[in-house]
Amino acid sequence: MAEGKDVKEFNGRPYILEESITGEFAIVKAWKADRYGNLVFRHTAMNFNPMAATAGKITVAEVEEIVEPGELEPSQIHTPGIFINRVIKGSFEKRIERVTTRD
Repeated sequence: MAEGKDVKEFNGRPYILEESITGEFAIVKAWKADRYGNLVFRHTAMNFNPMAATAGKITVAEVEEIVEPGELEPSQIHTPGIFINRVIKGSFEKRIERVTTRD
């Protein structure tokens, strides 16, 4: 498995060095962003979107809301704007279940 690859030893264990996975494009959905591309995710979007945003050569973020710079608390930001190339405000249909009863 390690034939032709760099092998480094750390704490007595050999490790094979591989290049990271990088895609041409990464498209992620976030809850909020500012004009500089700093992103805040909600709910299950926090599972893989922050990592996917850093793995693309060009990253496009579709967000529900774009706020002015400085409105997001630095501790809230999940992905810094240095990884984001474009921010697009999407239009989302919020489906809500309705309770129906008989007369």
